[in-house]
Amino acid sequence: MKYDYIVIGGGIVGVSTAWQLQQRFPEKSILLLEKETAYSQHQTGHNSGVVHAGVYYAPGSLKAKFCKAGVAATLAFCRDNDIEFQQCGKLLVATTPLEVERMQALYQRCHENGIDVQLLDADQLQTEEPNIVGLGAILVNDTAIVDYRQVTTRMAERFQALGGHVRLSHEVTGLKESAEHVQVTAQYQEQAVSFTGDFLITCSGLMADRTTRMLGIETDFQIIPFRGEYYQLPSKYNDVVKHLIYPIPDPDLPFLGVHLTRMIDGSVTVGPNAVQGWKREGYGRINFSIRDVADMLCFSGFWRVLKKHFRTGLTETKNSLWKPGYLKLVQKYCPQISVDDLRPYPAGIRAQAVMSNGELVHDFLFADSPRSLHVCNAPSPAATSAIPIGDYICEQVLVRQAGIDKERM
Repeated sequence: MKYDYIVIGGGIVGVSTAWQLQQRFPEKSILLLEKETAYSQHQTGHNSGVVHAGVYYAPGSLKAKFCKAGVAATLAFCRDNDIEFQQCGKLLVATTPLEVERMQALYQRCHENGIDVQLLDADQLQTEEPNIVGLGAILVNDTAIVDYRQVTTRMAERFQALGGHVRLSHEVTGLKESAEHVQVTAQYQEQAVSFTGDFLITCSGLMADRTTRMLGIETDFQIIPFRGEYYQLPSKYNDVVKHLIYPIPDPDLPFLGVHLTRMIDGSVTVGPNAVQGWKREGYGRINFSIRDVADMLCFSGFWRVLKKHFRTGLTETKNSLWKPGYLKLVQKYCPQISVDDLRPYPAGIRAQAVMSNGELVHDFLFADSPRSLHVCNAPSPAATSAIPIGDYICEQVLVRQAGIDKERM
């Protein structure tokens, strides 16, 4: 069947993009393809559920721009669609003199990004959170929590109500582009099926590099999976904090550190850490993929990242295998939690784009061809930012299609 647009990826970024395209062009035929039997089965459905305010991101970056717009857009969408959320706020807690210095720099960045924050001393922190210890904290008022699976599913329903087409359980196995269209081959119930589109958009997350490779697009990155392991606290700790509790991050590291997160169901989780993943979709305790590992070992950027962060990687791996080490990361600001309080909870996998020179891609990364646009890196806070990201992608598609029309003239 022929479509005007085909979108690959049933996570929140892909669904948001398809929904917004259908809003802009109600007369166009749009197809959303997802290999799983339901939406948001990977990064979208395995995160902390935090609606981020944009504290950490470099002023002027796409992350900062999208996140600030995304908070308002996400919460407005929830209100309009009766999706529960809680705007509980977040505390970034400094526990050492070095972290106090970093906290001051982070506080300044918040103001540069136009974020509503307050700087608290130790006494004020104790008043806000009696069970948390620290030398000071940044209170971020705009931060909220939500179930992103619900948000994604509702967006998909809105997309279909506007006339959009969805095909779940369709795993894309081949892409071919010509001057006139893009042909997509997918596997469905052990049979190959084909779709043709005037323009292709891919939001394939953990498989982003493989999708671009299917079209022969030359890129200088590869997706390296990092596993984020969580624990859940017993129900007796459901009221241990009123806010989300985050450490002050190390600016030299790409991850935010282990934090306490109030979930929308009332429970509290601890995590995530950041350990090397050996399988792109490996959510179990022991995971290994020969193909995924082979891709990493053959990629020069992997070895450069490993060398640069070797000591940190060893520490993260040790804490992953040795629960008391993991616990220390939490006890520095919440000392009452014990090893026995760390209960099993599903892990997540972060799709981190890494350049061949070993640099981690911290902002959004795109690739394209005459009839396709690919989201190659959609880092946290992609879930928060999904609506403005989708809007941005729509604009980029229009620019590229204008170029195609110009060439035809």
